[in-house]
Amino acid sequence: MQFKSAVVAGATGLIGKSLVYQLLESNHYSRVTVLVRRPMNIKHPKLTVALVNFDDNESYHNLLLADDFYCCMGTTIKDAGSQDAFRKVDYTYPIELAKAAKMKGVNRFFMITAMGADVNSGIFYNRVKGELENELKGIGFGYLGIFRPSLLLGYRSNFRMGEWIAQKLMKPLSFLFFGPLLNYKPIDGFKVAKSMLLTSISEKHGVEIIENQQMHLMTRGK
Repeated sequence: MQFKSAVVAGATGLIGKSLVYQLLESNHYSRVTVLVRRPMNIKHPKLTVALVNFDDNESYHNLLLADDFYCCMGTTIKDAGSQDAFRKVDYTYPIELAKAAKMKGVNRFFMITAMGADVNSGIFYNRVKGELENELKGIGFGYLGIFRPSLLLGYRSNFRMGEWIAQKLMKPLSFLFFGPLLNYKPIDGFKVAKSMLLTSISEKHGVEIIENQQMHLMTRGK
């Protein structure tokens, strides 16, 4: 087996935190670097935690020497405070990271967007996600995996009332989501992270969009 190295941005979020643990436990990677704005309470011989300023490319430019890059960055307009601030976190930062990673020789890029991402959407959130996807496709990675989860389940350190209410309402009804409706079924952040890891092991090429339904099927029983 050829061991690989990975970089993770957005490692303190619901998906990113789970992904980091899974990458560290996997025999697929020998080195994992996480780019964070605040310290992480985790230690592992394969892990390097790098404190960076995402507004300053130079703070992370030399940390991107890796085979794979996982970007789990994301916020909400409410948490960000404005549409401009939201766009910076969910579009500008990922694009700048992707371009810098490509320049450093990263061959594979894995990105979390959202179900309904569409550059022509009338919903600002979905439109920004669609613009992000389109821009990433033009960077030229050997493999670009775009993951579009539905409503995310799992514990967040920052409480979001809207998501909490949605989880309480949707989780008991999850058995109703089958067939074509499986694409709308809420998904645990652990399963999204697991889908990213399983996809990386498969050694694919080109651009691939992994919809919510596919993630449920990939992680069934895992």
